[in-house]
Amino acid sequence: MRYFRVSFTKTQLALDLRRQLRRFSILSRSSLLTNKRGFAYHYERLGQEIVKFNSASRYGNCGRKFTHRITAKWLRSSFWVSQRALFLQQSLAGDCRKVTCTVASEPAVKEEMAKESPKEIFLKDYKLPDYYFDTVNLDFILKEEHTLVHSKIHVISRQGTLSPLRLDGVDVKLLSIRINSKDVKEGEDYSLSSKHLILHHPPAAQFVLEITTEIEPQNNTALEGLYKTTGNFCTQCEAEGFRRITFYQDRPDVMAKFTTRIEADKSLYPVLLSNGNLIEQADLPDDRHYAVWEDPFKKPCYLFALVAGQLVSRDDEFVTCSGRKVALHIWTPAQDISKTAHAMYSLKAAMKWDEEVFGREYDLDLFNIVAVPDFNMGAMENKSLNIFNSRLVLASPETATDADYAAVLGVIGHEYFHNWTGNRVTCRDWFQLSLKEGLTVFRDQEFSSDMGSRAVKRIADVLRLRISQFPQDAGPMAHPVRPHSYIKMDNFYTVTVYEKGAEVVRMYQTLLGKKGFRKGMDLYFERHDGQAVTCDDFYAAMRDANNANLANFKLWYSQAGTPVLTVSTSYDAAARTFRLKCRQEIPPTPGQPTKEPMLIPLALGLVSPKGKDLAVTSVHDGESLKFLKDEHGNGVTTVVLRVEKAEQEFVFADIPERPVPSLLRNFSAPVRLVSDISDEDLLFLLAHDSDEFSRWEAAQTMGRKLILSLVSSVQQGKELVMNKHFVNGLRSILCDSSLDKEFVAKALTLPTEAEIMDLMEVADPDAVHTARRFAVKEIASSLRKELFDAVTNNCSNEAYVFNHENMARRALKNVSLGYLASLNELEATGLALNEYNTATNMTEQIAALAAIAQNSGDLRTETLSKFYEQWQKDSLVTNKWLALQAMSDIPGNVKNVEALMDHPSFDIKNPNKVYSLVGGFCASAVNFHAKDGSGYNFLGDIVLKLDELNPQVASRMVSAFSKWRKFDPHRQALAKEQLERIAKTDGISDNVYEIATKSLAAS
Repeated sequence: MRYFRVSFTKTQLALDLRRQLRRFSILSRSSLLTNKRGFAYHYERLGQEIVKFNSASRYGNCGRKFTHRITAKWLRSSFWVSQRALFLQQSLAGDCRKVTCTVASEPAVKEEMAKESPKEIFLKDYKLPDYYFDTVNLDFILKEEHTLVHSKIHVISRQGTLSPLRLDGVDVKLLSIRINSKDVKEGEDYSLSSKHLILHHPPAAQFVLEITTEIEPQNNTALEGLYKTTGNFCTQCEAEGFRRITFYQDRPDVMAKFTTRIEADKSLYPVLLSNGNLIEQADLPDDRHYAVWEDPFKKPCYLFALVAGQLVSRDDEFVTCSGRKVALHIWTPAQDISKTAHAMYSLKAAMKWDEEVFGREYDLDLFNIVAVPDFNMGAMENKSLNIFNSRLVLASPETATDADYAAVLGVIGHEYFHNWTGNRVTCRDWFQLSLKEGLTVFRDQEFSSDMGSRAVKRIADVLRLRISQFPQDAGPMAHPVRPHSYIKMDNFYTVTVYEKGAEVVRMYQTLLGKKGFRKGMDLYFERHDGQAVTCDDFYAAMRDANNANLANFKLWYSQAGTPVLTVSTSYDAAARTFRLKCRQEIPPTPGQPTKEPMLIPLALGLVSPKGKDLAVTSVHDGESLKFLKDEHGNGVTTVVLRVEKAEQEFVFADIPERPVPSLLRNFSAPVRLVSDISDEDLLFLLAHDSDEFSRWEAAQTMGRKLILSLVSSVQQGKELVMNKHFVNGLRSILCDSSLDKEFVAKALTLPTEAEIMDLMEVADPDAVHTARRFAVKEIASSLRKELFDAVTNNCSNEAYVFNHENMARRALKNVSLGYLASLNELEATGLALNEYNTATNMTEQIAALAAIAQNSGDLRTETLSKFYEQWQKDSLVTNKWLALQAMSDIPGNVKNVEALMDHPSFDIKNPNKVYSLVGGFCASAVNFHAKDGSGYNFLGDIVLKLDELNPQVASRMVSAFSKWRKFDPHRQALAKEQLERIAKTDGISDNVYEIATKSLAAS
C-alpha cells in the first residue's frame, strides 16, 4: 500500500492534518476531528482500508507510541473514538513534539516512495522505445471495493538494448510481477516510485511480463483510467490514463494487439464491452459472468476501452461499399435510449461520407458507442468502442437545441473518422497530436459542411478560431501546432492543436486543390497504415503525391503566433493593372522572439463596380508571370496567391476598371488581415460579394471598427453615435429574401466582446460591454419593424425537423428576438414571453428564455424558476439553465453564481456542470473581470477545490487567468494574486501548476 507521510510540530497538527487529509477521497478530513456519529458516516467510504497513526517523540524512544491496524469492525468501536481523542489531545498539548501521520490513500505503493517533481518533456529529446509490446492480455476482475487487473505482455527488446524497462503507473497497487513465469525481487530486479516501475535487468531477447495490480475505480474522481460513473465502469485513457490501470509503457508509439477478459457481477453489470470483437462469454458461479474481447489491430494503450454496467442499446446496421454488414450499437441507461436516434443517423451518415469522400471503409464487423454523464472530454475514439460525453449523444427536440443536434452530428463524425486518422494511422508521440486531431477536425468540418450549409459552417469555425485560438496564440500559453515541450500533455488538447491544426490541413487543400489533397491522403494511408508517425510524414505525403513546392509551409507546425497579413492595393487606370502589396509579420511568443516568413495562401477575387466577379487570366508575383485557367480554359474568379516572403507584391494585368478586392476568401489562412479597404468598399462587398464568407466578413470588419470606435468614446466620456450606413447595410441583408436565413442570422450578429478585447492593446471589459450593448440597442431600435417581421414570418407550428431549412428559419427568428428583447419594452418583452410559452422545442424555448433573461426583474426570475421546475430531472437541460445564468452580464452576478454552487442541480464532480456554471461565468467578461476582483477570487477558490478532485478540469478553469496581462494594472494585480496563490498551494497538480506558472512567467 502507498502511505502518505506528513510531519507536524506542536499545535500545527490539527490545522495541517485537516489540510492534508482533505486530499484523500477514501477518508474525509473531518473523520479524525468530529464526533462518533460523524465518523460512522465516513467509515462507509473508508471500507476495508488501513490507517496508521504513529506518534513518537522527536528524540526517538521517549514519549508514547501507538499503532493500530483498522478493520471494519474496529472502526465502529468506541475504542477507536477514545484513541482518536487521546491522539489529538496529546498532540495538541505538546506531549509529543513530533507526530508522524501515515494514511493509506487510493494508490497502494511503498511508504518510502517520494513524489516525483513536475518534469518538462521536450520534443527534441524523443527516442525510440527500447522495448516493444507485441501482444497484451488483460484480465479485469471488477468488484465493488476494488478491481484486480492482470496483464500478460509479450515484450520484444530492440536489438542491442541493455536499458532498463521503464513502465508508467500512477495510483495503482502492485500485487505481483513475474518475468517468464518467475517472480522478481524488489530492489534487486525492480524498483518502484510514485509514477514508475523500473525493471533493472530484463532479458535481452523476447520475454513474457506478467503484472497484477489493484485499483479503486469507485474513488477515481480524476475520471482518467478506469472509473465509475452513475454505477457503471468506464475508461478514459488518452492521453496518459492507462497508467492508472496497470503498469505499462504509456506512449503512443508502443502498439500491440489487445485481448481483454472482463469479469463482473452479472446482476450489477450485465453488459461487458471492450475493443474489437466479442469472442467468448459465459456465466460463472455466484451470479458472476465474463466476456472476452479481441482487437485484431495493433493499437497504442491510449485507445484501450472498457465499459461495464446496466445499459441498453439502440441497434442498427450499415452495409459498407464492399457489401460487408456492420452491426451498430449505441449504449445508454434505459431512460435515455429514446434520445439516441439522431446519434445513430449521424453515425451512418459519417460512415457513408467517409467512403464517398476519402475512400475509407470501416474495418470491423461491430461498432459500439457508449454515452456516459461524467466525462472530461467530449468523446473518445477508442477502437470500435467510442465513449462519449452524454451531451454529445443524447438529443430530442424537447431537450436539445439545433446547436446540440449539430454538435452531435459533428462529434459522432469526428470520432468515427478517427478510425483511419488516429487509429489505423496514429501519432508517434504526443507532440504530434495535431496529426490526428487537426486532420480529423478538418474532416468533421467538411462532413458537417456537406450535411448543411458550407458557408454557415465556415463562419462558425472561424468565429471559434478568433474568439478562442487567436487569444491563445497571443498569450502566455501560446504554442505551435506541434508543441516543443509540455509538463502535462492534458494541457495541450487545445484550440491551437485542434482548430488551428485543422486550418493547417485546410491550407494543404487550398494550395493543392481538392483532387491534389485527396491524392496526398491516399498516399498517406498507403505509406503509413498501421504505423505511429509524425506531422513530417503527412507533409511528405502531400508534397510527394503532388510533386508540389511547399517551401516554408512546415513552419506552420513549429512557429506559434497568429501572422498579421497587411495588404495595400492600388489601381492604375492607364496601365489597366491592379496591384497588391503584402507584408507578413508573426508576433513574438514565449520562447520564440523572432519568426521566419511562412507560406500563406491568400485567396482573393476582384469584384467589378457592377458587383460581378472579374475573370483573372494572369498574375505577376514579383519573380515570374503566372497564367491562370480553370478546368474549362477560362480565367479564374478566385485566385490563390502564395505569400512566401516578408514583403511581396502581386500585379494583375488587363483589369478594365477599378475592382474592389475580396480578400482572404473562405478564410484561406488563419491570419489577422489588415487592409486599406474603405468602409464604402466593405458595404459594397456586403451587398455584392459572391463569396458568402467574405460577405459576412465585410459586416464583421465594419462591426469591429464600429465597436472599437464606440469603446474609445466611452473611455473619453464622449456621446455615443451609431454608424447609420452600417445599420442600413444590415437592413439590406435582413430584407434580402434571396439569402440563406442562417447566413443572415450570422451577418446580423455583432462581433463578441471577447473578440473586441482581443483587438485592444489594453482590454477594458466595462467599456467594451457598454459599447457593444449600445450598438445592439441602436440596431434593434433602428430595425424594429424588420426584426418584428423576421420573428413573425419565421414562426412555425410544425413538428421539429433537423435540417438546414428549419434550422435557418429558427436561427433568424431567435437572433431577431434577442435584438428586440434588448430594448426592454413591453411589446418586445411580451413577444419573448409568448415565444417561451408556445415553444414546442428546446431551440426556441431556450432562445426565448435567453431573451427574457437579458434584463433583470421579476419576469426574469419567474421564467427561470418555471424553466427549472419543468426540467429539473433532466441533467443536460439543467446545464443550459446553469450556463444561461452564469453567463449573464447583470452586475454583481458572481453572488448568484456562488449561490448556484449550492443548488441541487450542481455537482462539482461532474465536468459538464463545472463547464456550464464556472466556465459560463468566466465567459462573462464584465463580471469575471469585475474591478473589485470578486470574479477572480471566485475562480481562484474553485480551481483549488477542483484540483483536489479532477486536475484536468481544474487546469481548464485556471486557463481563464492566462490573459491577465491584457488588462489594466489594477486588474493585473488582482489576477496575479490569484495565480500566485494557486501556484504556491502545497500539493497542486502538475496540470494546474503548468498553466499557473506559465501564465505568471509570460512577459
